[in-house]
Amino acid sequence: MAEFADFLKLDIRVGTIVYAIPFEKARKPAYKLKVDMGEELGIKKSSAQITEVYQPDDLIGKQVMAVVNFPPRQIADYMSEILVLGTYSEQGVVLITPDKSVDNGDKLG
Repeated sequence: MAEFADFLKLDIRVGTIVYAIPFEKARKPAYKLKVDMGEELGIKKSSAQITEVYQPDDLIGKQVMAVVNFPPRQIADYMSEILVLGTYSEQGVVLITPDKSVDNGDKLG
């Protein structure tokens, strides 16, 4: 079992997707994303396996939740800096988003 202290170690914040293209070199279908995480963190890159539910054009301007304090991870020729969060659902991965527009960089609390 995870302890509450483990959860508190995660830095989960809101960002807005500003760039999304197919990630041709990924082993599983994915998109290369750039996410504006606010003034403090800036633009961060992520690889996201969300192709079953979303098209790249649908993602631009979408606010998402992301873990920003995991170490960067090399995926093919792309360095993923944040983990965009989603749920594994029947139709594919569905992104976790705030239900109202908030400032980029706002922390999950």
